[in-house]
Amino acid sequence: SFLAAGVVVMTVLNNGLAGGVDLLFDKENGFLERLMSAPIHRSSVILSRFIFVMTITSLQVLVILGIAFLFGVHPATGLLGVAMILVIGMLFGVGLTAISMAMAFSVKSHGDFFSVLGFLSLPMIFLSSALVPLTAMPAWMSVLAQFNPMTWAIDAVRPLILTNWSDALPHVGMALVVMPIFDALCLYGGAKAFRRAMG
Repeated sequence: SFLAAGVVVMTVLNNGLAGGVDLLFDKENGFLERLMSAPIHRSSVILSRFIFVMTITSLQVLVILGIAFLFGVHPATGLLGVAMILVIGMLFGVGLTAISMAMAFSVKSHGDFFSVLGFLSLPMIFLSSALVPLTAMPAWMSVLAQFNPMTWAIDAVRPLILTNWSDALPHVGMALVVMPIFDALCLYGGAKAFRRAMG
């Protein structure tokens, strides 16, 4: 039950950071250039990618929660809690997908892309509360983990699964403040990378 929240958010992390892979391959084989010259709005290429990644991620999160349910993990906050888990996951995923697409436009090859991906994903997982609570970490690690947006997402999802709404609401409220700030910064960086690549 404790690990379920970490698994859900790690799924969002992996999908979000891999969200720009197809875009990178399209860039490498020249398809993206042809797409950009088509009579469509350029932003639709980016928007469609966000919609695709978020849809697939939502379905995977539901599958994970379904499998967890079979193992006896029943979200204490019910279906409304499951809906809130999806909302928090999607808010986290938007920023990650923006990072991934910014990398796809910025790096030279898919080798560089996957190197950066590994460099980002592992520290984000281990410097978060995915595997252990903040209180069980060494002090220095706990401090660093609180600068990790993944920690805020997990700490909001976990009480939705384990406890009740009164315990979960403060964490959910913090996540709903932190995630949009994280998304705004990532989207700003992603937009700059897109304009630079297309300019």
